[in-house]
Amino acid sequence: MRKLENSELDRKSIEDFKQSEKTPIILVLDDIRSLHNIGSVFRTADAFLIEKIYLCGITATPPNKEIHKTALGATETVAWEHRSNVLEVIENLKQENVTVLAIEQVETATFLQDFKIEKDKKYALIFGNEVYGVSQDAVALCDGCIEIPQLGTKHSLNISVSAGIVVWDLFRKMKWPK
Repeated sequence: MRKLENSELDRKSIEDFKQSEKTPIILVLDDIRSLHNIGSVFRTADAFLIEKIYLCGITATPPNKEIHKTALGATETVAWEHRSNVLEVIENLKQENVTVLAIEQVETATFLQDFKIEKDKKYALIFGNEVYGVSQDAVALCDGCIEIPQLGTKHSLNISVSAGIVVWDLFRKMKWPK
């Protein structure tokens, strides 16, 4: 077994990425404090050809040296937009027939492994603040909530880890349905 060289990875150019068919997932980051978390989510979004990222509230925006450290150029490929009010973003997405889901622990959450993708639907995933999560007002506007099952003592994951887990799972279900 041999590690692949960078030249063997069939990486897209920025222009190829922008012209590629996107995965029908939109990410909404609300009040994310950590610049490294933001950059990491950009990198995940690039890896899975995510359609767009909304950066809401206090979430910092590119160009930013600290975001770039973890994004490694993904801010140049993934479409993004800053909006001050996450509630307006949720309402706008719903008007565009996007299914909006909070990634949060709530009474009626669907566990990630049980979530079923509906063909020809577009999904927006809301990720909240590192301490407070997705606000109750935002949860109330969403079409549903997905919870990542956790068995340890903490029952919380870093937002960039949560984004990676959920995006991978939905991408897999879209690309290779059973």
